[in-house]
Amino acid sequence: MSFDKDTPIFDSVTFSDIAKEIYTKKKEKDTQIQLLIQELKPFVKNISDAAMLVPLIKEYMEISVKNDEILVKLSSIIQKLIVSDNANTSGDSEFGLSAEEKKQLLQEATELRNSLKVV
Repeated sequence: MSFDKDTPIFDSVTFSDIAKEIYTKKKEKDTQIQLLIQELKPFVKNISDAAMLVPLIKEYMEISVKNDEILVKLSSIIQKLIVSDNANTSGDSEFGLSAEEKKQLLQEATELRNSLKVV
């Protein structure tokens, strides 16, 4: 199997799609978090109000960060596959991966994709 940035990795998702998703989701989450904080500010009248709301915001942000980490790991795996394939094509075996290593990376990519949580 030959890999490049437009090769479907799973379903019809390509490396380019994943990179775009990482960028887009990061921008969207930044905006969502800022809006959430702005919307909640009027409800914070005292320390006890803040003590109730801050953990909710923290949890939302932690899930978001974990999803970002998973997407970055997934991207890294796919980059390894692309670099390996390009090295094998050019005859440079120093960076090439065996078929078994590629299979393992694809399996790990699928597992990472399945572990994403909806935020």
